[in-house]
Amino acid sequence: MTGAYIALGSNLGDARGHVLGALDALARLPGVRVLARSPLYLTPPWGVLEQPPFVNAVAHVDTVLAPQELLDALLVIERAAGRVRDGERWGPRTLDLDVLHMDGVEQADERLTLPHPRIHERAFVLLPLNDLAPGLELPGQGRVAELLAALDTAGLERLP
Repeated sequence: MTGAYIALGSNLGDARGHVLGALDALARLPGVRVLARSPLYLTPPWGVLEQPPFVNAVAHVDTVLAPQELLDALLVIERAAGRVRDGERWGPRTLDLDVLHMDGVEQADERLTLPHPRIHERAFVLLPLNDLAPGLELPGQGRVAELLAALDTAGLERLP
């Protein structure tokens, strides 16, 4: 088993429901065991600013799946939630699932880069990741808690 962190986000329709549904779907994946999940956060959009706020979370899982297999499984969950990948980056979506980090895995190819190359820029990822693993060292980026401390978290709100 390999530990991995998965980012979850949604800002269309029932965003909270999409994220919670994705957590349930993740727990049902063969070869994946959800160890913990962060609280949900309401966060302002990133990249494309003219869109609704997001609901974001991070899940910590153990998996026997290889990185590409895990990514493929996440894409199936996205499609089941109505996600259409139309090439628009950072736009609105019913569900977005990203592999952030897998223990002992560093890779970069056309489909997947691990650790995720922009974690250090994204408070909406670091805040929930910090709830689960503040001491996690992301190769080439730094320790989660230190990366989060360097970012502005104004406008990020923990949901009840």
